[in-house]
Amino acid sequence: MANVKASKKAVRQTIVRTERNRARKSRVRTFLKKVDDAILAGKKADAMAALREAESQYMKVVSTGVLKRETASRKISRLSAKIKALAA
Repeated sequence: MANVKASKKAVRQTIVRTERNRARKSRVRTFLKKVDDAILAGKKADAMAALREAESQYMKVVSTGVLKRETASRKISRLSAKIKALAA
C-alpha cells in the first residue's frame, strides 16, 4: 500500500480513471452490439445508422486515449465490410 501522500493520490486517480475508461469501453460495446443486431436482422439501413453512431463513439474513445486510432479504424472497417456484404 502507498505510504506517501502523493502515492495515495496517484492510487485514487488510477481508480477513477479505470472506472471512467471501463464505462467508455462498455458504451462502445453497446453501440457495437446495435450494429451487429441490425446486421443479423438483415436491415441494411438500420445497420448503416447504427454504424454512424458506433463510429462516433469509437472516435470519442480514441480522443480520450482509451483505444488506439488503428484499433478503432480496424473495427469500423470490419463492420463496414459486414454491412457491404449484407447487400450482396
